[in-house]
Amino acid sequence: MKNTSSDEGLKRELSTSQLSMIAMGMAIGTGLFLGSGLAISTAGPSVLISYTIGAFIVILLMGCLAEMTVAYPTSGSFGTIADKYLHPMVGFLVRYSYWIAQVLAIGVEISAIAIYMKYWFPEVPGIVWIIVFAAVLIYVNATSVNAFATFEYWFSMIKVSAIVAFILLGAYVLFGTSGHENVGAQNLVDHGGFMPFGVKGMWIAVFISLFSFLGTELVAVTAGEAKDPDVAVPKALKATVFRLSGFYVLTMAIMLMIVPWQSAGIEESPFVKVMEILNIPGASGVMNFIVLTAALSSMNGQLYASSRTMYSLSSEKFAPAILGKLNKKGVPTMALAVSTIGIVIATLVNALFPGSSYAFMMGISMFGSLFTWLVIFVSHLSFRKRWEKMGGRKLPVRMIGFPYLTILGGLLLLSLMITAWFTDFKIMLQFGIPWLLFLSIAYFVMKKKTQKSDVLQDKKTV
Repeated sequence: MKNTSSDEGLKRELSTSQLSMIAMGMAIGTGLFLGSGLAISTAGPSVLISYTIGAFIVILLMGCLAEMTVAYPTSGSFGTIADKYLHPMVGFLVRYSYWIAQVLAIGVEISAIAIYMKYWFPEVPGIVWIIVFAAVLIYVNATSVNAFATFEYWFSMIKVSAIVAFILLGAYVLFGTSGHENVGAQNLVDHGGFMPFGVKGMWIAVFISLFSFLGTELVAVTAGEAKDPDVAVPKALKATVFRLSGFYVLTMAIMLMIVPWQSAGIEESPFVKVMEILNIPGASGVMNFIVLTAALSSMNGQLYASSRTMYSLSSEKFAPAILGKLNKKGVPTMALAVSTIGIVIATLVNALFPGSSYAFMMGISMFGSLFTWLVIFVSHLSFRKRWEKMGGRKLPVRMIGFPYLTILGGLLLLSLMITAWFTDFKIMLQFGIPWLLFLSIAYFVMKKKTQKSDVLQDKKTV
């Protein structure tokens, strides 16, 4: 193994199509397939507006991220940019927050996988599936970046195919010759109207919708291993956001026209409902396979994201040097190993504290991801001004409407995070704010130790 302080040891093997599918795979999670019931029950049919606003915020985010990632195509991505254009402490906070968000999400996904497997093998203990699938995905990630990308590509293909199939089957139910009763556009305005919970319900559902798009920022992390980041990264980001926006809004519209909003995603998945209407056998089994694939895909991507983020922290001396070591195939195996701690946490929680302990894991995980998004918006404001002032090269992609759209995106996201305090999601801030305080203290302690080490090293040199 060799040690490196930059991305030069990483293998640039990821193509544009792989980047697009990786990002889509991370963002298409089990929530959509299980009906997005929480968002629907919060806003009713107006959830379509909620998802549209959520998609708009993500489009602005990806515009900012694409411009900055092309300038700095590294595994540190938004952390490296925050370090350089805001403050080293901000880079430290955002990378560790993003890392812990991914690590804890790994634990949540592997626990869900164990539950899904009980559908077919009810007698097998969940710990068996945790060990089996964890071992497989860790091996895939440790082999090479291309092996990771190949698995993620096909995982994502299954999920995308399922969505396309749902849209086609749903369109057949709505507009075909079968003549099903109680389905159609009237379901969008019946049962209490289009906005049964008013603007408040619609706005809270915008916050919920953001969780459907978490993961799209992974494209920026993969930039350090992209073949041609100037072309691949912005193309993948744009394609991913617009495809996801279309998928989510169209899928939600079909759900709501087929299944009245009061029961959509609550009594049973709208995906299963469509299969039942068309008399497709084994609907629940097919659904279970799809959500299992979704969980495996998310876990695969989270292992990648967390290992590269920790590798970046090591490269900047914010983590032990050993975590910056690469194997012969350019994979940071030590960073990958420490990032599997989420699996260990999930296993312990599964055995000792079922139920309530997951609130802590999800609270930190949600906060880490949204805090990362907020830092991306703030970083872009400083990045553009300083890049132009320093006479940097002309970038192939630039965020339109600067600085107004960047500010708008940041303010919308910040207001939604504040909104969370007045909902059941306030647990995100209850755990997230203390987490930032803990990291801030850790930063100053580590900085002080580093300064002492440098002084001692200088004395030895003299």
